[in-house]
Amino acid sequence: MKLYHYYRSSASYRVRIALNLKGLSYEPVAVDLRPGVTAQRSAEYLALNPEGLVPVLVDGERTLTQSLAIIEYLDETHPEPPLLPRAAAARARVRGLALAIACEISPLNNSGVLSYLRGALAADDAAVNAWYTRWIVRGFEALEKEVLQTSGDGRHMHGTAVTLADVCIVPQMYNARRYQCDVAPYPTLAGICAHLETLPAFSQAAPETFAGA
Repeated sequence: MKLYHYYRSSASYRVRIALNLKGLSYEPVAVDLRPGVTAQRSAEYLALNPEGLVPVLVDGERTLTQSLAIIEYLDETHPEPPLLPRAAAARARVRGLALAIACEISPLNNSGVLSYLRGALAADDAAVNAWYTRWIVRGFEALEKEVLQTSGDGRHMHGTAVTLADVCIVPQMYNARRYQCDVAPYPTLAGICAHLETLPAFSQAAPETFAGA
C-alpha cells in the first residue's frame, strides 16, 4: 500500500491511525500542502486525485480517496480489530460522532479554507485563529455532551473499544491545541484523547513522526 498524505492534515492523520490499528504496512508519500508549494495542485497529483486533496490510498490497482471512505474500506478488507460495532444502532452512533468531526468541524478549518482567509480575505492571524476557534467550540460543545452518553469508560468515544469516532477525534484535538483553542471546557473529550494518544497506533501516526519527511 502507498499513502499520499501531509503530516499535519487531520484527514491524513486519521488514515495513518487506521492503518496502524489494522497492523498494515504502507509506504508514506508526502504531499506538501504549504502555500507557495501546493503540491496537491500539480498535474501529476491531480491525475492521481482530481479533487486535489489528501489523503489518497493506493492498494494494488485501487486508488481510494476521502479519509472516512478509505478507513471503512480498510475495516471491510481487514476486519480485525473492527472499527465499527456490529449492531446497526451502535454503528450509526459511531458514524454520527465521526461525521460530526469530519464533516462539521474539519472542512471549515482545513488548510485550503485558512489559506483563503489569509489571502483573498486578508485576514490576520488573530482573525484566522478566531475563525478556527469558533468552529471548534461549536463542535466540541456538542460532542462533549454526546460522549457523556456514548462512552462506556471515559477513554473511548463510544463503548469501551477503539472505533472510527476515536480515529477522528484525536487529529481534531491535536489541531485544536495547535491553534491554541481552550479545551478545558471539554474534559471528557480531552480525557479520551489523552488515553488514546498513549496507544502505539495513535502515537506512531502523530504529525511529529512525519514532520520533514
